[in-house]
Amino acid sequence: MNAHDVASTMRNDLAGFVGDIERLEAIFATWDENQQAAVGTYKLAIEKLNGEALRRLVRALKTDPAALAAMKSAIADEVVYAVLRRHDIVKASLNERVEAALEGVRPMLASHGGDVELVKVKPPSVEVRFIGACDGCPASALTFHAGVKKAVQDACPEITDIIQVKGLGGSEEGGVRFVSPFALGDKGSWVAAGLLSEIPDGAVRSTVIDGEKVLLSRSGASVTCFQNACAHLGLPIHDGEVENGIITCPHHGFQYDLSSGECLTAPEVQLQAHAVRVIGARVEVRISK
Repeated sequence: MNAHDVASTMRNDLAGFVGDIERLEAIFATWDENQQAAVGTYKLAIEKLNGEALRRLVRALKTDPAALAAMKSAIADEVVYAVLRRHDIVKASLNERVEAALEGVRPMLASHGGDVELVKVKPPSVEVRFIGACDGCPASALTFHAGVKKAVQDACPEITDIIQVKGLGGSEEGGVRFVSPFALGDKGSWVAAGLLSEIPDGAVRSTVIDGEKVLLSRSGASVTCFQNACAHLGLPIHDGEVENGIITCPHHGFQYDLSSGECLTAPEVQLQAHAVRVIGARVEVRISK
């Protein structure tokens, strides 16, 4: 089929428009460089003309409150929105900007077999979920705060609450488990933190690593490491009661999820996480300065 044949069979519906464009682009791809350059120049000229016409139309509509309201309503249509976005007449939606921010961190997550997905956007909050190797990883708190949360906040300052929705899963690869990809670029090196068997299952162990007082927690083969300091007043929490993966600060009763460092008493704060990896029977920690 050539371009003339496509033109004669074009349909006046959205699916037809998309199909026609795809078929024409496939034909153009078979043309030589001069022909492709001519088509590209023609396409750009048409786009500039349409863009200028749309911008003049929008400027005119903005002078009439009723027309402005109707235009804002029309932008809710995905086709209208897409065309106006194409010509930079409307700004990127919040969803687009959040997705773009997540897209920026996905290569790092993917390099370790993980990913992140957008669950919900409800300003001023956003919900995200780790999937793949990042789901259930004890170092996910570090990944979340150093990577995902920062990326979203930088791209969308109007979002003040980024919530990590718990998922299901876990990770193990090449005998090395539970490494946050965002810890790999940190300064410092991995430091021995003892043997896996030295950390009581379902409990915690306090120690000093690289000059820092830390708290190691284990649930089966999963290990986490946090600064041994309550986010409330900075007092040590290693003597707190541990039950069902939750530690209660012995001083003022603040409770923390030992799988993530999340504070259940005051969700706006959490324990400072350090990256952990388990190699065979050895546990190693990278201290976040």
